[in-house]
Amino acid sequence: MNDRSDKLFAARLSDLTEQSRRQGYCVFSSFLDERQCAEAEAWCRKNTGELMYRLWGGFPDARRRMLAVYPDYYDDSILEEYPFACLTFTYRKEDRLTHRDFLGTFMGMQLKREVIGDIVAGEGEAQAFFTEVAAKLVMSSVSKIGRVGVKVSSDRPFELEVKQEYKKIIGTVASLRLDCLVSLAAHVSRDNAAGLIRSEKVDVNHFTASSVSHELNEGDVISVRGSGRYILSAVRGVSGKGRIHVEVLKYI
Repeated sequence: MNDRSDKLFAARLSDLTEQSRRQGYCVFSSFLDERQCAEAEAWCRKNTGELMYRLWGGFPDARRRMLAVYPDYYDDSILEEYPFACLTFTYRKEDRLTHRDFLGTFMGMQLKREVIGDIVAGEGEAQAFFTEVAAKLVMSSVSKIGRVGVKVSSDRPFELEVKQEYKKIIGTVASLRLDCLVSLAAHVSRDNAAGLIRSEKVDVNHFTASSVSHELNEGDVISVRGSGRYILSAVRGVSGKGRIHVEVLKYI
C-alpha cells in the first residue's frame, strides 16, 4: 500500500469501529488479503479500545479473512455470525483444476476480489468462501470452471487439507540483511535487490520494507514484486569463509 491507500484503509477501519461502538453490535469488513490483515491487526491493537476484534476466514490457516469488530459481551459464538459461506465444487478426479482456474472463473463473473475468500482445490473437489451475496450468485450461475463441469453445493463444512508446495533454495549469504536474502531468493544481483527494496517492491511479513539493511530472522516472509513469495526457513551456521548457510522456500 502507498500512503494514500494506507490512510483510506485506516479510515475504513475507523468507520467499522465507530459503527460497532455507536450501534452496539458486531460489524464486519469484506475479505482482506494477508497484508490488509496484518495492517488491521496492528491498527486494532491501538484503536479499538473497549471493543473486541477478530480476523477469521473459515479455517485456522486461511490467508484471506474478514475482520469483525464487536462489543465485549460477544463470545466465541461470533464465528457463527461471519457473513460468508463455504461452497463445495465437485468434478471428475481426472479433471485437474487449480486455484487459478477457479479464481479466473469468479473474476470473469465480475466478482470483486474482496467478496472471495480462500480457494482450496483438491482432487475431484474444491472449496471456496464467498460473502453471502456472492455465494448466492455463484450457486445460481456456475456450472463450469473453464471447460470442466462442476456441481456446486453449500451444505458441507470446510474439510479439505490445505497443502502449500514450495521450491527449496539453498545457498550462502554474506549476512542476513534483506538485500542479501532478496538477491539469493530472486536470483538477482545485490545491487538490483537493493534497487527493488528502495523502490518499495519488497515486503517483509506483509509490510513494505524500508531499509536494505533490515535484518531477517527464521520464519520471516519476503514478497518480491514480480518474482514471488519466500520464507527464510532455516539458518544453518557459518562457512569457513564467514558466509551464512541458509534455506529459503519459494511458494509455488
